Amino acid sequence: MLAEIDRLVHEPVRLMVMSLLYVVDSVDFTFLMNQTDLTWGNLSGHISKLEEAGYLEVKKTFKGKRPKTTLKLSFRGRQAFRDYANTMKQLFQDFND
Repeated sequence: MLAEIDRLVHEPVRLMVMSLLYVVDSVDFTFLMNQTDLTWGNLSGHISKLEEAGYLEVKKTFKGKRPKTTLKLSFRGRQAFRDYANTMKQLFQDFND
C-alpha cells in the first residue's frame, strides 16, 4: 500500500497546492502564494514540478503591462489527487481493521 503513494502529490507543499486547486476552477499565482504563505521562488519550484508531471495547466497572460499567471489542475492532476486521497483513505482504513 505504501508503494502506491504518489510521492509527487504526497510532498506537503505540493499536497497543499493541489488541495487548494482541487476545490476551485483556477487561481492566479499571487493568490496561491498568499494562501500558502510561500515565497515566490519556493512556490514556483513546486509549480514547475507539478506542471512537468502534467498535473497543472499554467497560463501566462498580461493584464495591462503586468504579467499574470493562472493555474488550474489538469484532468490528469485531478485524477492523481483523487487517487492519492483514495490511497490514503484505504491506508488509514487498513490501520483500523
